[in-house]
Amino acid sequence: MTRAAYAPGAGAAAGGGHGTAPAAGNTQLLRSLGGVFRYGMRAVRLVWETNRTLLVVLSVLSLIAGLLPAAIPTITRFVVDAVVGARAATVHAVGHALMLVVLEGALVAALAGAQRGLSLCQALLRAQLGQRVNVMILEKALTLELQHFEDSEFYDRLTQTRREASTRPLSLVTRTFGLMQNAISLLTYAVLLVRFSPWTVLVLLAAGVPAFLAEVKFSGDAFRLFRWRSPETRMQTYLETVLAREDHAKEVKLFGLGARLLQRYRDIFTRLYAEDRALSIRRDSWGSALGLVATGTVYGATAWVVLATIRGAITIGQMTMYLMLFRQGQSAVTAILSAISGMYEDNLYLSTLYEYLETPVAAPSGSAHTGPVPADGVRFENVTFTYPGASEPALVDIDLHLPPGSSLALVGENGSGKTTLIKLLTRLYHPDSGRILLDGLPLPDWDEHALRTRIGVIFQDFVRYQMLVGENIGAGDERHFEQQERWSAAAELGRAAHFIERLPQSYRTQLGKWFKDGQELSGGQWQKIALARAFMRTEADVLVLDEPTAAIDARAEAEVFEHFRSLARGRITILISHRFSTVRMADQIVVLHKGRIVERGSHEQLVASGGHYAQLFALQARGYR
Repeated sequence: MTRAAYAPGAGAAAGGGHGTAPAAGNTQLLRSLGGVFRYGMRAVRLVWETNRTLLVVLSVLSLIAGLLPAAIPTITRFVVDAVVGARAATVHAVGHALMLVVLEGALVAALAGAQRGLSLCQALLRAQLGQRVNVMILEKALTLELQHFEDSEFYDRLTQTRREASTRPLSLVTRTFGLMQNAISLLTYAVLLVRFSPWTVLVLLAAGVPAFLAEVKFSGDAFRLFRWRSPETRMQTYLETVLAREDHAKEVKLFGLGARLLQRYRDIFTRLYAEDRALSIRRDSWGSALGLVATGTVYGATAWVVLATIRGAITIGQMTMYLMLFRQGQSAVTAILSAISGMYEDNLYLSTLYEYLETPVAAPSGSAHTGPVPADGVRFENVTFTYPGASEPALVDIDLHLPPGSSLALVGENGSGKTTLIKLLTRLYHPDSGRILLDGLPLPDWDEHALRTRIGVIFQDFVRYQMLVGENIGAGDERHFEQQERWSAAAELGRAAHFIERLPQSYRTQLGKWFKDGQELSGGQWQKIALARAFMRTEADVLVLDEPTAAIDARAEAEVFEHFRSLARGRITILISHRFSTVRMADQIVVLHKGRIVERGSHEQLVASGGHYAQLFALQARGYR
C-alpha cells in the first residue's frame, strides 16, 4: 500500500506546493469546497432521521441566536443617546433610559438562553447521532465479505471510519447551523453598518478571507496526514493490545519483550508527533500573521468611525453602536469563515465514512432452500481459487465428491489449502473457476442463510467469546442462542458437560478475564466448548472439524472423533488434522500439496502406495517409537 493511493495528486499540497502547478491545487480546493455542502446536506438528513424534534428546535434556536446580537447594540445606542441627550434627570428621562436598559437585559438573557438551548440540543444529538453512526458502521460490517476484513487497506479505512467519522456528522451539522446563525447576524449588522458606509461592510468581509484560505489549506493537509498514517496508528493500537491484554501478558513477560515493544510504541509516537508539530507550526504561524492583517483592518475602520464622531457626523450613541457592530461583525465573519473551514475538514473526514458505507457488496444471488438431488451430497468440480493480492493460487483444479454418510480427512502441510477449501464450501469466498454443489445445486444458487444452516464448522482459530458458557455454546445456532436445554444437549454431545457442571454457576458462568468473576478455561476445555458449539446445529448435515482438538492429547482426540462419527451417522463429516491416528478413521483421505490433490484413498491404500502421505505418516510414527 502506498500513501499516494489514499490521496491522488495530494503530495504537493501536503508538502507545501512543491512540484505541482498552483492552478491544479486551486481546482482541487474549489472542488472540495463544493463537496462541503453535498456532505452537509447528507449530514443534516442523517440528523433529521435520528431526531427530528431536536433538529427543529436547533433550527429555531439558531435563528433566534442569529437575530438577537444585532438588536443588542441598537438598544445600547439608544441608551447612550438617551443619557447624553438628557438635559436633566427628569422622571421621564430616567424612566426611558431604565426601560431601555431593562429591554437590553431581556435581549441579553434571551440570547444566553438560546445559546444554552443550542448547547443542550447539541449534547443530546451528539449521543444519539454517535450511536446511530456506530450502528450504521457495524450494520455495514455484517454485510461485508471475509475478503474485506483480510484486506489491509480496507481495514485501514474501517479504522479511520470508526475513529473519526462517528463524531463528524454532528460536527458538520453544528457548523452548518452555526454558519446560518452567524450569517443572519452578519446580515443584520450589514443592514445597520451600510447606513454609515457601504465600504465598511466590504472591509469587514475582506478582513477574514486571507486567514480563511490558509485554514482551509492546512485542514486539507491535516486530513491527508491522518489518512496516510493509518497503518502506523493501527500499529500503535496493536502494540497497546499486546502490552496490556491478559492473553498476551505471559509471553511478553516470559520473553522479556515489554521494553522492546514499548520503545517501538514510543518511536511511532515520536515520528507522528514530528509530523503533527511541523503542521501545527506552519498552521499557527500563518494564522497569526493573517490574523494581524484582519485585526489591523478592523481597527482602521474603528478609527474611521471615531473620526466621524469627532466631526459630528454621527452621535456618540451611533459611534457606540457601530463600534460594537464592528467587533461583533468581525467575530461573526471569523466564525463564518471558521465554520466553512471546519465544514471543509469535516467533509474530508466524512468522505471516509461514506466511502466505507458505500463499499460495494454483491447482492445475494440465490434463494433456494433445497437442492434437486439430496442424495448427491457435496461436489467440488475443477475448483481453483487465489486469494486477493496473492501471486499463487491457494487451490488448483480440486475435484471431490462426498455423498451423505461419508467421512473425509484432509491432510497436508500448513499452507497446502485445507482451510481454504472449507472457506469455499461455506461460501466465505467464491471460486475463481469451477463450481461447488450441495445436493446437486451450485452454492451461489442457495439462500445464504439456508446454506450455512446446513453446514456446521469449527475452525482451528475458533472464537473464545467473553460471554457466558452457555452463550459460547449457543453461538453455534443463533436461533437457539439463549435456550439452556439446547446448551445442555450440545455440551453432552461435545463431551463438555462434565466440567461445565463443576463451574461456579454452571452454564451461567462468565468466561474470560475481561469482566468481573470471569473464569478462564484450559485449551482442551475451550476446544470441547467449540465442539459443543458445532452440535448446536442439529439441522446441519455437513459437519467440519478444522483442527478442533489440537489442544488435547492424541487418545482424547481419537475418542472425541470416534464419538463424533457415531453421532454424525448419515451426515457428511470433514476432518482436518495432523494426527494420523485420527485421520485413519475417515472413509476417504485426501492429501493436499501446494493447493493440489496429490493423493486420495484409505489409510491402508495410501501407506501402501509409498507416496507423500506415507512419508508424513512415517515421520509422525517415528516420533512415537
